[in-house]
Amino acid sequence: MLNAKFFDELSAKLSEVIKNSPAKDIEKNARALLMQGFAKLDLITREEFDVQAQLLTLTREQLILLEMRVAQLEAQRTAAAE
Repeated sequence: MLNAKFFDELSAKLSEVIKNSPAKDIEKNARALLMQGFAKLDLITREEFDVQAQLLTLTREQLILLEMRVAQLEAQRTAAAE
């Protein structure tokens, strides 16, 4: 069986070969093109999404509490009118 050291050495050698080859430039250019394309799509970061999801959860909880309070007040008003 092959051990982990073999794979680590192979990975290091492949990284070195790619670093010294035109493939690195292709990767860099492709990454730049993708980033430029993503910027045009007006995407948000995961952190921004998580913050907005938390805010939405809190807003939903507040809405539920307010709906319950309105229902209580309506019930009190109905009971007082009788």
